[in-house]
Amino acid sequence: MTLANGLRVVLAPDDSAGVVGAAVHYDVGFRSEPLGRTGFAHLFEHLMFQGSESLPKLEHFRLVQASGGIFNGSTHTDYTDYFEVLPATAVERGLFLEADRMRAPKITAENLANQVDVVSEEIRLNVLSRPYGGFPWITLPPVLFDTFANAHDGYGAFEDLRAATVEDCADFFEKYYTPANAVLTVCGEFDSDRVCDMVEHHFGDVPFRPAPLRPSFAEPWPDRVKEADITDPLAPAPAFAVGWRLPDPVADLRGYLAHVALGSILSEGEASRLQSVVVARQQLATEIWAGPGIMGGPLDARDPDVFVLGALHTPDIPAAEVIAAADEQIASLAADGPTESECVRAAARFTAALYRENDNIGTRTRSFGSMELLHSRAELINEIPGIFAEITPTEIAVAASSLDPQRRAVLRINPEGTR
Repeated sequence: MTLANGLRVVLAPDDSAGVVGAAVHYDVGFRSEPLGRTGFAHLFEHLMFQGSESLPKLEHFRLVQASGGIFNGSTHTDYTDYFEVLPATAVERGLFLEADRMRAPKITAENLANQVDVVSEEIRLNVLSRPYGGFPWITLPPVLFDTFANAHDGYGAFEDLRAATVEDCADFFEKYYTPANAVLTVCGEFDSDRVCDMVEHHFGDVPFRPAPLRPSFAEPWPDRVKEADITDPLAPAPAFAVGWRLPDPVADLRGYLAHVALGSILSEGEASRLQSVVVARQQLATEIWAGPGIMGGPLDARDPDVFVLGALHTPDIPAAEVIAAADEQIASLAADGPTESECVRAAARFTAALYRENDNIGTRTRSFGSMELLHSRAELINEIPGIFAEITPTEIAVAASSLDPQRRAVLRINPEGTR
């Protein structure tokens, strides 16, 4: 259903759940941040937990936790989401809370200042004080991409965070946090007719504002090898990430899923090509992985997205040697395709993981919401296993052939004193 103010609503009843999830996805993420305001989408996500014009700070937390529920939010490349999981009897409480902050969050200079401090501390903890901090989701995009939108640090630079003003926040809210730019998802045990009435009651009077026109973030694929080195004083061993561009996951879903299958055949399980050859037999790397998605796994962003090959290796083995060994396995798949058993194993792994993750109501709620936002089809989450199972060995070989050794980004992480 779609409300008169433009809010799209996805209802996914499940009478066996016993609980209910409510999530709101806004069509704005790192990629939409203004120049000179890196990290702003994530900072704004924090501000949405600082109370509203009708609820004081921390009241949102208290109301959810008093019901025995949980809540959180997260910022991604192309969207930001907020969610609660509550007992089924508390579904209206979740809807009220999400409508309340969609209508009027409390944005003040005091709230902004303390959340700049909180986010800055999060960056110190998760990036600056941690081995391989931000690798590769922060560090690989500026090597692969050229435009600010695709290349910049979504966690944010301290000077940009400190430069944020209350006026910036008000403009960001006015532009992006409109119901016409959002998807509300309710999933779990509830009566659909009653929840439809609740949604209309709580969200129907949130004022309409037009959704912003989403610009194109397209940029040309690399025409050469782009390389960079970073010295990490905390890293115990060298590492690298190689990035290639991917087919548009919305316009060419089968092509994208063929790369997901390719990543599984290359690196998932002891029998996979890279694990069995590069790690076990040749002993060139201690850890290796491959697959689509710069953060949050596959199918979490629109175009342009990234296929990543990453590894940790010992200092006595050059990164180039590990990459060359991986290239051999990719070239073999491009030339001869995967075996039938590799395809079956990849489909089984993908489907099992998808069902396992979405058995959780909170995850399922957010999956429906992100599919509706990114693909305009929430039900796609249930159709993807069938599509994946039909991916042919030839399509996977074509995916492997797209990982061109001459058109990619290579980022090396060097422990201090090893380069």
